[in-house]
Amino acid sequence: MNSNKVIYIMGVSGCGKSTIGKMLSKRLNIPFFDGDDFHPQSNIDKMSNGLPLNDADRLGWLQTLNELAKVELQKNSCVIVCSALKESYRTLLNKGVEAQTAWVYLVGSYNQILERLNKRENHFMDSNLLQSQFDTLENPSHALEINIGLTPEEIVDKITKEIKMKSEFGLFGLGVMGKSLSRNLAQKGFNISVFNREVKGTEEDVAINFKNSHKELDSAQAFSDIQGYVNSLQTPRRIMLMVNAGKITDYVIEDLIPFLSEGDILIDGGNSNYLKTKERYDYLKSKNIHFIGVGVSGGEQGALKGPSIMPGGNKETYNLVKPYLESIAAKDDNNLPCCTYIGEEGSGHFVKMVHNGIEYVEMQLLAEVYTILKTMGKTPDEIANILESWKPKADSYLLGITVDVLRKKDGNGWLVNKIVDKAGNKGTGNWTTIATAQLGAPSTLIASALFARYTSFYKEERIQASINLNINPSILNLEIEDVCNAYQFARIINHYQGLKLISEAGKVYGWHLNLSEIARIWTNGCIIKSDFMVELIPVLKEDDNILKNKLIINRVKALKPSINKVVSECVLKELTAPCLSESVNFLNAYATANSSANIIQAQRDYFGAHTYQRIDDNSGKFHHTTWN
Repeated sequence: MNSNKVIYIMGVSGCGKSTIGKMLSKRLNIPFFDGDDFHPQSNIDKMSNGLPLNDADRLGWLQTLNELAKVELQKNSCVIVCSALKESYRTLLNKGVEAQTAWVYLVGSYNQILERLNKRENHFMDSNLLQSQFDTLENPSHALEINIGLTPEEIVDKITKEIKMKSEFGLFGLGVMGKSLSRNLAQKGFNISVFNREVKGTEEDVAINFKNSHKELDSAQAFSDIQGYVNSLQTPRRIMLMVNAGKITDYVIEDLIPFLSEGDILIDGGNSNYLKTKERYDYLKSKNIHFIGVGVSGGEQGALKGPSIMPGGNKETYNLVKPYLESIAAKDDNNLPCCTYIGEEGSGHFVKMVHNGIEYVEMQLLAEVYTILKTMGKTPDEIANILESWKPKADSYLLGITVDVLRKKDGNGWLVNKIVDKAGNKGTGNWTTIATAQLGAPSTLIASALFARYTSFYKEERIQASINLNINPSILNLEIEDVCNAYQFARIINHYQGLKLISEAGKVYGWHLNLSEIARIWTNGCIIKSDFMVELIPVLKEDDNILKNKLIINRVKALKPSINKVVSECVLKELTAPCLSESVNFLNAYATANSSANIIQAQRDYFGAHTYQRIDDNSGKFHHTTWN
């Protein structure tokens, strides 16, 4: 996107739009266009006869001005004056150029403007129509407001200072992701301001050193003081927070609030808990400040080259930041941005959280496959070659990086063999497991993957237990093809459970979620991108439950014998494979028409009088029995 900008100057007739527009275009050395010159003759005749225009009259005129803006922006910035009294008119004028528009609203009282109109000659706007303009006027929430009581020179000075010298987007926090996103935005032609705190002696000149290190940031503004940073941004300010989730985010919001104005937009791009996002949304709404919770996936390189972006919040607010987020997002196979409006409140962060839960499982499954193949006597290079050969059937970003990990040498050996087997986590797997319990959705693989990480952390206890309990996995008797099939089976169950969790959350919280669109934006830029995710886009258009799809049902049936063999062999040879095991256990439970839950319900009624329903009573009535 180029950095050209259309400056729309709006307000009722007589407020001085044309005068200010001409002076501003001369000051900035950019073209000037008076919207009145583009009215069709029928509109001019109507107004000359003292008749106000209706929306049907204005539609073609507004579309003409929008096309004018698009054409001019290909060559240069420009100034267009237009009354633009309604929000719907401004939406039409903005269409397709939202990120390249700046609005100036010239404000005056009825009496001020009536006096001006009565002094004008050779103008087709009758002063008697002024009241109808004031009646129609809807004050813009995202415009630079300037009182016409100032002199024309003062007005132009103010516009020039506010628009020409100010950045259109701000990044707050220059950690790994913040730096990459800043560079991505700058590479797309946006004028940005960046901020990082300064701590004398430890963190000094972070923002300015970052700016000076990258050519694309030449026009960026760098700050370590909050007030200067906020004041460097055009209004409404668009500030993306890239700070640690939790209390730090709240502290940053409180630090920013004194310098913000009504209508400004804060965008939380961290891995925040979706419930906290809802709280922050409501809190800032009370201060007339907008808040968008945005999940960002892709790591350092993804953030730089194009991440998958999951925004949630008010849709009208999202539309004000949409051009920036969609421009920096990865592109899918159809060159569409891997960024879409997810839904209301904290839905964006919820979907990102579940993305990370699915990611936990995908990583754990590959770790289990590695352990199985290792126990079969394969070296890391041989395992890498095997995984490479699976790409035509089961390619994914995580499969690819696992191949790279296994091939990496350190001295005379493989680096992977020298890494301590204790897996860390940053909390999103924990949140996903809590959410799945709260929502009553059985995302059992995510819980299994999380607890596998927790178990790994007890390294010293595990060493002692292996001695005390004499657990020594022996060589497995498996075919490589069966291991591949088992891996594919478990991945299908993982995706079913993750998507089911999102679907259930949408129902409980009243979010209008499109699972097919969510799958689409997960096809590039993010950690769980895969060929299977591409397959799921049309499947999810038919039903949110992928296990109702005939092709997937047939695939599960074909893969089932292999997962049975692999899990059975692992159990018999004392090799742990928690997610592979849970995938087949879950499917067996899910596909059991008559489960053992009747015993549990009878037990509950026995000790707690919790009642039960009977299969021979279709009324739905609940029964209680005295059992002893």
